[in-house]
Amino acid sequence: MAALSVTVTPLELPLVHPFKIARGEETVARTALVRLRDGNAEGIGEATPIDRYGESVESVEAYFARHALASDDPFRFETLLHGGVPPAARAGLDLALHDLAGKTLGKPLYALLGLDPALTPVTSFTIGIADPETTLRKVAEVGEHPVLKVKLGAGTPAEQVETIALIRERYRGIVRIDANEGWNVETAIKILRELERFEIEFCEQPIEAGHPEQLRAIRERVSIPIVTDEDSLVASDLPALYGCVDGVNVKLAKTGGIRGALAMIHTARAMGMKVMLGCMVESAIAATAAAHLSPLVDWADIDGPFLTARDPFSGVTYDNGKLVLPDAPGLGVREVAIA
Repeated sequence: MAALSVTVTPLELPLVHPFKIARGEETVARTALVRLRDGNAEGIGEATPIDRYGESVESVEAYFARHALASDDPFRFETLLHGGVPPAARAGLDLALHDLAGKTLGKPLYALLGLDPALTPVTSFTIGIADPETTLRKVAEVGEHPVLKVKLGAGTPAEQVETIALIRERYRGIVRIDANEGWNVETAIKILRELERFEIEFCEQPIEAGHPEQLRAIRERVSIPIVTDEDSLVASDLPALYGCVDGVNVKLAKTGGIRGALAMIHTARAMGMKVMLGCMVESAIAATAAAHLSPLVDWADIDGPFLTARDPFSGVTYDNGKLVLPDAPGLGVREVAIA
């Protein structure tokens, strides 16, 4: 049996607009391309490290440089994806393994998982924090896209409410909001009550993670549903949130890949929670991998390919916002030439 080998290459993805959330701003997203070779066959994945959790492209590179793969059998998923592999590195390897398995078996990932590609949801399009003029210009560029997710969490409460008011003067589609831990309980209740008149579908992560009882206090005092992100990284985080929130955001970068995401989705369902499938600012590799799972969820926020100016890969496409899965084997992602 040929030895499995893995290589990691940094990816730099310039963005269409500076992307600002409550915690910071970026103009270029940095991720890591993971190539897994088994003889003449190759699977590709993407690691999207999150600095909030102490990970970076460099830490992913360092992990694979220092640690041999735990098996040479590409179907020994449990062995290869053991708990000692950090989340970002595990996610990149997990995606590459699923891509390789699908190519070996001649089936797209959704088929390996027994899912119906016709049941994909419509994804939101994220509008980062900006001044009112820039925000409205971004909304105009979105055009008729049916769902927006608007980043809040910075500025005064009045300024944040005014941002949504200005958007609602021009946009009649579904609006979701995401504070990225930018509020405290009092501010969250104040802003969300003000926003109730604007038909907000849900609010994502209003306060700092780690305080489920405070999320419950917010949920009991406002009518806008509450969804977690930073509070819900993996399946084992969910029991503490029972009765405190309405739904959770599942991201492959945080769950350690497809297997972790499936565990989290099924745990949330068992607890009666709704599920959103999200992404980071990343290439079509990771976005497409997440899209293959989307028939299992209520909401999608898989808009990474919308936000990047130059993506060296193509995969998932969009039909008026509805996710369209590639039907090629594995992830169905291919490399494209960039001028």
